[in-house]
Amino acid sequence: MINGINALDRSLRWGMVGGGGTSQIGYIHRSAATRDNNFTLLAGAFDINAERGRAFGTSLGIEADRCYADYETLFAAEAARPDGIEAVSIATPNNTHFAICRAALNAGLHVVCEKPLCFTAAEADELEQLCAEKNKIIGVTYGYAGHQLIHQAREMIAAGLLGEIRIINMQFAHGFHNEAVELQNESTKWRVDPRFVGPSYVLGDLATHPLFIAETMVPHLQIKRLLCSRQSFVKTRAPLEDNAFVMMEYDNGAVGTMWASAVNCGSMHGQKVRVIGEKASLEWWDEQPNQLRYEVQGEPVQILERGMGYLHPSALADDRIGGGHPEGLFEAWSNLYRRFALAMDATDRSDQAFLKDFWYPGAHAGLMGVRWVEQCVKSADAGSVWVTC
Repeated sequence: MINGINALDRSLRWGMVGGGGTSQIGYIHRSAATRDNNFTLLAGAFDINAERGRAFGTSLGIEADRCYADYETLFAAEAARPDGIEAVSIATPNNTHFAICRAALNAGLHVVCEKPLCFTAAEADELEQLCAEKNKIIGVTYGYAGHQLIHQAREMIAAGLLGEIRIINMQFAHGFHNEAVELQNESTKWRVDPRFVGPSYVLGDLATHPLFIAETMVPHLQIKRLLCSRQSFVKTRAPLEDNAFVMMEYDNGAVGTMWASAVNCGSMHGQKVRVIGEKASLEWWDEQPNQLRYEVQGEPVQILERGMGYLHPSALADDRIGGGHPEGLFEAWSNLYRRFALAMDATDRSDQAFLKDFWYPGAHAGLMGVRWVEQCVKSADAGSVWVTC
């Protein structure tokens, strides 16, 4: 159980690009990173408006001269300080991720980046190679992948309790953008603009989350090919989709489906992953994250609860309070940031033995998500044809 003791013998010096006062996601980055004292926020370029960013940074207790106008100045100035930052989180619009990640790695910094990591698989591959060259990591914030019950499912599948995997059903389908809300909401407007988000909306913004959760649960399966159909029900969003269906075939003969939607009227969040094997099935739903459904054919449904002693040790290790008390997105993000800190430290020490079996969503996870979206768009734009992954 995590009890607040620093995972390292110190707190990593940390900065942010983006994540300012108008950001939807900045606060959860700061809450997750600082929750266990593994990171200390010392600097940032928080806003495209330098004055607003400085005011926001100082309101967090950061020294005014370490609240910078842009990321280039942030990286250069911090590199010149003996107490400069060692890691940076990127919480900016999607079209900036590649350039900022590359600049951060070249400045000798570890990186935590929002997804998508970039727009193309070629860019993501470049970043993965740059990580190896600079001996730094990129952590990608697939938030709920840090929840304990995802890792319980992973262990149960690895132990063979489901038998051979046959079907994986994934969805992230909410209803909050069933109308053109972006016309009144600036924080949504950029998400449906190809200049900022690239070739897709819900495939990149939503679908990559359950895709990575499924990959975490069933890491031994690889997607061989897929077929995608995407729609723009709010016509002003075209060519970006606000609804999409994807069919997938895996290398063991299993099949998978993905439904990503922002127009699923009435749905609050709708992120679910169901893994079906020859013996049993597992299902996890982010609106009830503390329960994992375990369904054995011919037996009553079992609801596995977070924090209980019957779970695998790897699922109990990331608990923050005993069973019965709910844990959710903030705890899952904190677990990810704790893992990012451990990976950064081990990388700096070149501790390959530690890193060999240590799980966290890194640069390769980001690359696989970008490549999947790229192939989905290719399939859909060719008339919903099968494409090789």
